[in-house]
Amino acid sequence: MESAVTALFEPCTLRDVTIPNRVWMPPMCQYSAAPEGPETGAPTDWHFAHYAARATGGTGLIIVEATAVSPEGRISPYDLGIWNDTQVEAFRRITRFLTAQGTVPAIQIAHAGRKASTDRPWKGGAPVGPDAHGWASVAPSPVAFDDRHPVPAELTVDQIKDVVGQFAAAARRALAAGFEIAEIHGAHGYLINEFLSPHSNHRTDAYGGSYENRTRFALEVVDAVREVWPDDKPLFFRISATEWLDEGGWTADDTVRFAADLRAHGVDLLDVSTGGNASGVRIPTGPDYQVPFAARVRQETTLPVAAVGLITEVEQAEKILANGEADAVLLGRELLRNPSWARQAARELGGEVRVPDQYHRSV
Repeated sequence: MESAVTALFEPCTLRDVTIPNRVWMPPMCQYSAAPEGPETGAPTDWHFAHYAARATGGTGLIIVEATAVSPEGRISPYDLGIWNDTQVEAFRRITRFLTAQGTVPAIQIAHAGRKASTDRPWKGGAPVGPDAHGWASVAPSPVAFDDRHPVPAELTVDQIKDVVGQFAAAARRALAAGFEIAEIHGAHGYLINEFLSPHSNHRTDAYGGSYENRTRFALEVVDAVREVWPDDKPLFFRISATEWLDEGGWTADDTVRFAADLRAHGVDLLDVSTGGNASGVRIPTGPDYQVPFAARVRQETTLPVAAVGLITEVEQAEKILANGEADAVLLGRELLRNPSWARQAARELGGEVRVPDQYHRSV
């Protein structure tokens, strides 16, 4: 029987990389790496099994969780990192397997900024000190995220340049580790997001104040990564399209403007999320609640977008793509619940997805 043409199972080509379908896995921290010792920050058997299951389940693109560009850039002591060659070698096992399943391996490189050095979420997620493998955090300005977090140290201009270099070095290692796509984490209140937003960036130098100054660090990171990332491989950027603040924060208008800047600097797709930089805000969550922000970027710029936000149902995901609201959908919690969501969707829609020979009886 001939398969139907569906938006979810249409391949997506960015630069010279073709992703077999539009069912993608977003970065989701597992907090499962060693916090100290020679294997610090390296993926473990847990990470291999976690990502391998989604690849055998038909997911077209897997973006490995926020992976720190330096030890101080981790969200928690248990985060992945890509600042040394031991980590690179451990990642190769994962990228080889994903590629063998027809899944495109991607990685999100990140620096947590003022939200660094926290415990695992199931342990409460509170900031931790040196007695629990913690460290002092840094930020664009000495402004704490909330009452629980310590006041971070303000980065000097020289230190900012060092972090830009760390992103570039991380991208080089990601390439050596076998990743086909790199994503820069500029969302959820982490370091790049902190620079973008007037809510967290109170600087008065060339990295603060005006829109041009607040976006300077992000674009320097993009330029540094793009310089070492091959021309034939795509570069993504994840953004919080709004901080859900009535005033004094980064807005949807800013996001549309910035999307054009990112496109001009070599970014190929905007991964559109929201929130995370302002504590205590009320976010109106519900199915598709972040999709309109992605749709607006797609409609008002030439930059492709991926949508997130409580996308759980097959028909829902297909409709987002068919309506032109996004170029791909990123399923987070739903892929945690159901690693084979893509294969399930293919059965429902009549689309095609690769099934491992070992699983032929499941078709």
